[in-house]
Amino acid sequence: MSDILIVDDERDIRELIGDILEDEGFSTRLAGNSDDCMAAINAEAPALLILDIWLKDSRMDGIDILKTVKRDNPDVPVVIISGHGNIEIAVAAIKQGAYDFIEKPFNIDQLLVVIRRAMETSRLRRENNALKRRETAAADMVGDSASFRTLMNQLDKVTRSNGRVMLSGPAGSGKEIAARYIHAKSNRADGPFVTVNCAGVAPERVEEVLFGRETAERGVEPGLLEEAHRGVIYFDEVADMPLGTQSKILRVLVDQQFQRVGGTDKVRVDLRVISSTNRDLEAEIAAGRFRQELYHRLNVVPIAVPSLEDRREDIPHLADHFIEEFNRSQGLPLRRLSEEAAALMQTMVWPGNVRQLKNLIERVLILGDGTGPIEARELPLDSAGPSDDDRVVLSGALATMPLREAREAFEREYLLTQINRFGGNISRTANFVGMERSALHRKLKSLNVVTSSKAGARVARVDEDGDADAAPADRQVG
Repeated sequence: MSDILIVDDERDIRELIGDILEDEGFSTRLAGNSDDCMAAINAEAPALLILDIWLKDSRMDGIDILKTVKRDNPDVPVVIISGHGNIEIAVAAIKQGAYDFIEKPFNIDQLLVVIRRAMETSRLRRENNALKRRETAAADMVGDSASFRTLMNQLDKVTRSNGRVMLSGPAGSGKEIAARYIHAKSNRADGPFVTVNCAGVAPERVEEVLFGRETAERGVEPGLLEEAHRGVIYFDEVADMPLGTQSKILRVLVDQQFQRVGGTDKVRVDLRVISSTNRDLEAEIAAGRFRQELYHRLNVVPIAVPSLEDRREDIPHLADHFIEEFNRSQGLPLRRLSEEAAALMQTMVWPGNVRQLKNLIERVLILGDGTGPIEARELPLDSAGPSDDDRVVLSGALATMPLREAREAFEREYLLTQINRFGGNISRTANFVGMERSALHRKLKSLNVVTSSKAGARVARVDEDGDADAAPADRQVG
């Protein structure tokens, strides 16, 4: 995309324009009819197209070519020229996406001004898209837990293909970051990454947002599918997509083309589709809220994104990452986590997952004093932080138990929390709680605590049903 394609059925005019532009330092190609024009564009898209609206002895006129170019190569600016210009033709050309309209005979200086402006606009648009893609590529995956390494292994495998991926996991677990990682590492990294917030678009507007629209008043308005051409379209929380739209998206996946709302032309797109959901889609299918055919089209490669509870080991790493990010983007203090704060955060409940952790870090940095380490007392009390005098506050259930039962319940929950905090590693747990490993083994056995695999990691739990798939905690290698 480095030259200017000049299309005019009058040889003298196209050669004159070509000579002038060559003298100004531009590279040019010439075409005298629609077939030569389309062949030149298909061989290599030009940086700019100068197009005569009336082409004798051609299958397509200038407006037809303009529609095709703006459909298949929307980044190419088109300057229309005509010896039979009128307001209606000029308006029609602009509505179809032309950059400008110049009437013959034209002033060469005027033509050069328009060309330079169009080229500059196109350059700025490409640079803007490149910056957006660079931001996408900078979406960091942070962690070192077993479940995180399992996730990364799966993501790295799918980056090497164009297969459709379905990311499942609770809200806030980082599904969009995972999708952006796939895009940034794939052969489509230079293409756009377009997010469709399926829950955030009003049902009556979904089709216009996705497919775009054509009206006599405003001409062509591309939709998100068109914007994602040669890149990735990401359907965020796809279960919220209306049923009627689901059938049309299914047709797009099959045909790789669609019609804009109010339009008649077929728009071809080259897309990779990544979807996400925090629901059980098979249950949604059974309830009649999601189309089974669409599910099978989207769920080619299913990948589970673990919750923060399943990767507690990563909490200090994520917290440090967010601290650095807020320092860089907002100028907030570059503080580190104290050991006590890190330990407390690993035992807290995180229903909002990574998103909740990020919000908490931002709040602490904004409200905190100084630049010293973040202490446990700065963490919010409603997230299991300690009281000001470090008293342990009993829950209602624990406070009603006899001492022996309460002690056993406390020990069980405390040790479950610590084992899960250390990713099922018994040696690290024993070291932290201050017990000999053999003593910890005996204690866990007496409390009926076992570990089992979940999301690629060992997770401790109480064996209430004698689960055959679980392993006694005292058999685990720390």
